[in-house]
Amino acid sequence: MAEKEFVLTAEGKAELEKELDKLKNVTRKEVSEKIKEARSFGDLSENAEYDAAKNEQAEVESRIQEIEHMLKYANIIDTDNVNSDVVTLGCQVKIKLKGRDEDWYTIVGSSEADPHKNKLSHESPIGAACMNLAKGATAKAITPAGEMKFKILDIRR
Repeated sequence: MAEKEFVLTAEGKAELEKELDKLKNVTRKEVSEKIKEARSFGDLSENAEYDAAKNEQAEVESRIQEIEHMLKYANIIDTDNVNSDVVTLGCQVKIKLKGRDEDWYTIVGSSEADPHKNKLSHESPIGAACMNLAKGATAKAITPAGEMKFKILDIRR
């Protein structure tokens, strides 16, 4: 069975590597100390601190595995050799959503998307609608909030 490929920018890969390093070298040790301290409280069957620490440990280990898997199957976007005439993965696009201010968005893979940081997945309604459009093009996307019309104002790498 083929593994899912994770599309990442070089910046996204670096952020994941930084998070992985912190989880392995800092967070793991902190959680281990919490478990050790909770054990010192005695009876583990009714020890809420111990249960909480063990749950935190499971979450940390799960996230470590998730990041390692994503990095193993990552496809890093080479933005240096991409045509900037149209919107593609890794580019920044300035759009004007109808009824809203214009803003810059980076088109990224779904695992790197973060709307609060203006990083739109190429699989999201607006990100997908932007793909392969040139500067000046208008488009519409069907979103959970309804149909949104927008215009591509500029594209850059």
